[in-house]
Amino acid sequence: MPVIDIHPHIVSPDTQRYPLAPLGGTQSTWSSERPTTYQTLLKAMDDAGVDKAAIVHSSTAYGYDNSYVADAVEAVPSRFTAVCSIDVMAPDAVKTFDHWLLRGCTGMRLFTTGSTLPDQATWFVDPKTYPFWEHAAGKNIPVCMQMKQEGLPLLRQIMDRFPKVTMILDHLSRAPFEDGPPYKAAADLLDLAKYKQVYLKVTPINVTPKSWGKGAPETFFGKVIDTFGASRIAWGSNFPNSVGTLSEILGAARKAFSFAKASDQDWIFGRTALTLYPALAK
Repeated sequence: MPVIDIHPHIVSPDTQRYPLAPLGGTQSTWSSERPTTYQTLLKAMDDAGVDKAAIVHSSTAYGYDNSYVADAVEAVPSRFTAVCSIDVMAPDAVKTFDHWLLRGCTGMRLFTTGSTLPDQATWFVDPKTYPFWEHAAGKNIPVCMQMKQEGLPLLRQIMDRFPKVTMILDHLSRAPFEDGPPYKAAADLLDLAKYKQVYLKVTPINVTPKSWGKGAPETFFGKVIDTFGASRIAWGSNFPNSVGTLSEILGAARKAFSFAKASDQDWIFGRTALTLYPALAK
């Protein structure tokens, strides 16, 4: 099964062609210290044995201007697709949505919290966003949610209203695991399994935490697999945000899931990605 990365980032050093306009007004440290072109990403993918990638737009560098990731897809359509980000509160959100779809976007991402915006936002449930959600459902475009655990009750409101929208939780929505089995602290995440529209994205934030506490990869990820099924879990590198080479990042993830049966690993490291982003199957 080909290995597919659904969460790398790219940032161009050419700020004239691709001006910086980070969400929150301050560029993220990683994107300023480790700008990574799509050519560099390709080389890293070749070195690591990663076949294809759904490149996630760098909101903490470019805000809502998806030009660089769109240009990357145009340059290398056989290896890349784009996960773009727009202002879903804007009156012309649907028009902007369609513009980026024409530029090679096959996924959307809502940056509701992060390094430059540390608080959990609530705007994604505002009625002004409903046209966006309706369009995502109609176009069958998956929406990545960069969010914290405290945002999950609001996410449930959106999923109840828009049950046909495919949701991907970036970094497992940072679910806690330090308490160990039976992982009661992660109950809010695990309870989302009843929503068949929910998929999970596992990244180095989950795979290589500062401490596992009373938890462990085989028990925590085993619980997640048992609850959601491997066909609703996909791996993302968070490269170059995460420190290390792409080979090292993939190796750490492979090690963390080494307990899982081969068929489950096939889903997590490639097959689920093809379900979410069929363009990568071409």
